[in-house]
Amino acid sequence: MFVVPTFRAVAVSLICLAGSLVPEAASAITAELARTCKALTSKQFPPREPGNPAAGSTKGSGRDQQAYFDKCVANGGRVEGGIK
Repeated sequence: MFVVPTFRAVAVSLICLAGSLVPEAASAITAELARTCKALTSKQFPPREPGNPAAGSTKGSGRDQQAYFDKCVANGGRVEGGIK
C-alpha cells in the first residue's frame, strides 16, 4: 500500500534538508591582525616605485603577496622566514 505524503510532511522534510545544507559561518579576522599582516607584507614586498602601487613589487608577484598575507593571518601575525 502506498502512502501519499502530505503537504506538511514534504514541507518539514524540505526545511530539514535546507537547514542541513547551510554552510558554517566563516570567522573574520580582527582589524589589528589585518594591520599587522599588511605591514609585514608591505615590508617583505616593497613597491617598485614608492607611492605607486600599480608599479608592482620589487620582490615576487601579487600571488606571492597574497600567499604571504594568508600565511600571516593563519599564523596569527607571526611569519617566519620570507619568500620561497
